[in-house]
Amino acid sequence: MKGAEFFWRQRHFLYHLMEIPAVAVPAGSFFTPLLLVCGTLVAAVLCAAHHLGLFYRLLHKVDKTSIRHGGESVAAVLRAHGVRFVFTLVGGHISPLLVACEKLGIRVVDTRHEVTAVFAADAVARLTGTVGVVAVTAGPGLTNTVTAVKNAQIAQSPVLLLGGAASTLLQKRGALQAIDQMSLFRPLCKFCASVRRVRDIMPTLRAAMAAAQSGTPGPVFVELPIDVLYPYFMVQKEMVPAKPPKDLMGRVVTWYLTNYLANLFAGAWEPQPEGPLPLDIPQASPQQVQRCVEVLSRAKRPLMVLGSQALLPPTPTDKLRAAVESLGVPCFLGGMARGLLGRGHPLHIRENRSTALKKADVILLAGIVCDFRLSYGRVLSRRSKIIIVNRNRKEMLINSDMFWKPQEAVQGDVGSFVVKLVEGLQGQTWASDWAEELQQADRQKEQSFREKAEMPVGQHLNPVRVLQLVEETLPDNSILVVDGGDFVGTAAHLVQPRGPLRWLDPGAFGTLGVGAGFALGAKLCRPDAEVWCLFGDGAFGYSLIEFDTFVRHKVPVMAMIGNDAGWTQISREQVSCLGSNVACGLAYTDYHKAAMGLGAQGLLLSRENEDQVVKVLRDAQQWCREGHPVVVNIFIGRTDFRDGSIAM
Repeated sequence: MKGAEFFWRQRHFLYHLMEIPAVAVPAGSFFTPLLLVCGTLVAAVLCAAHHLGLFYRLLHKVDKTSIRHGGESVAAVLRAHGVRFVFTLVGGHISPLLVACEKLGIRVVDTRHEVTAVFAADAVARLTGTVGVVAVTAGPGLTNTVTAVKNAQIAQSPVLLLGGAASTLLQKRGALQAIDQMSLFRPLCKFCASVRRVRDIMPTLRAAMAAAQSGTPGPVFVELPIDVLYPYFMVQKEMVPAKPPKDLMGRVVTWYLTNYLANLFAGAWEPQPEGPLPLDIPQASPQQVQRCVEVLSRAKRPLMVLGSQALLPPTPTDKLRAAVESLGVPCFLGGMARGLLGRGHPLHIRENRSTALKKADVILLAGIVCDFRLSYGRVLSRRSKIIIVNRNRKEMLINSDMFWKPQEAVQGDVGSFVVKLVEGLQGQTWASDWAEELQQADRQKEQSFREKAEMPVGQHLNPVRVLQLVEETLPDNSILVVDGGDFVGTAAHLVQPRGPLRWLDPGAFGTLGVGAGFALGAKLCRPDAEVWCLFGDGAFGYSLIEFDTFVRHKVPVMAMIGNDAGWTQISREQVSCLGSNVACGLAYTDYHKAAMGLGAQGLLLSRENEDQVVKVLRDAQQWCREGHPVVVNIFIGRTDFRDGSIAM
């Protein structure tokens, strides 16, 4: 409906209510529609001026002479948040932020594949309790990160992904490496934003860093178009014609581009807050804690399963460990919680988890959910009272509509909850026969492992025996990184992390290829630790080239490859079920020689020197202490240790 017609109908309606005939309207009333039209035009002009940024620039100047650039704003925020490392694979879209980080003392570590950079940032996040940061270039640089970002999402790891992008003005116009990156990462990240003006860099990054650590942690993505990262004079050169056209349309376009450029940089260098925003971390209510105290206090056979969420800030690991020890409940440790109680702790039960869960009368699931790892909840007894605590309510209740029911479901920080629970129980103890029963089952299983270690194999070395020797050699200051299938699955039973936050595996996504990135991040943030990487030979194929990265950046790590010339975890079931080994065969490749070609040290273990396993491991340690990355290629045979395990 047009403005004048609308006004006429409204006026006619009002006159009708007043019982005044429409013909009585004064003749001069035609000025009213005119005023309305003029008002509409003025409003449209003001609105256009606002959208063109003309009002904002009345108060905020554009410094056309400044050589500063948006990369400096990125680096300033990262430094204010305590970021020490930025992992990257360089690209022209992101060069300013990398240079700025280097100038501010943030170490820039470049890898040979973007996925490794994300894995490295993930490791830093897990081990330090802060946000790991990775920066990659536009288009294929970002698409190369997808698997690692998804892994971080499922592992609930706070990673900040900074992605380059085409100029804001050229997006959706066929620019180089320009794709819809936001749509790609929205399903993977809990926060996504595209910066459209230089002045928005700092508040956007601060919000992203807070989002990564709040609630259920996870990856966040900030897109940084090239024209918000480079300095004014360079963007001007690319955006605005050096010689203004003489025709009218050309002048209009030039004015628009000049105005667009001004809006990009208006207020860019005005002081802004750089430091962290408050985090939103859910906490269990006192009433919930008290109900759980009452349930647990009546238990005869209590059992606790601790998952990765238990190790999240703000509860320090030593405080959590003390609380678990004080609680005195036998526990299974999974994910990042492995190693919480150190090696050989009497409360730590390592084997026969399904049997123990069936026997327990009260089970505390602390930071772990009933997905495939707990058989979707089917492993829990219907007679057991289940207490589950998790930051994520949706995940916490997964499959509770089918296979299990919680007595108490608590949404809150796991570590804080465990500490409060112990305080509420006030030193209550449980009969020792329950823990002794579980420990005895552990000892029986360990005896069977020792027997399997002595069994002959068809060729090369017995992997069970090799891993037992790794366990005996592993130092107290070590960090274990595991990346593989069959060899790593065996190691999970035989090799124990020496303390909290000393075990890194991909998590529930089961991603192969995490090894080099995890090792890189671990060694950088824990330089005094020995980083031991246990690889399957299939998984090592993803990480081999990154030994160039270790050499260039002087990052000494140890890689031990269980080389059985195949994708054995798949082959075992595929052959028995389907009768074919198709696509499962590899070769006994000289990976140690390939690593030497990249500048690392390489050692070989095979049947020819099977009595030298410990010596070779000691030699590898010495090479690392002298600053050299090392690959120990271990030719192994096949055993029945993991028969029955299915990789799906």
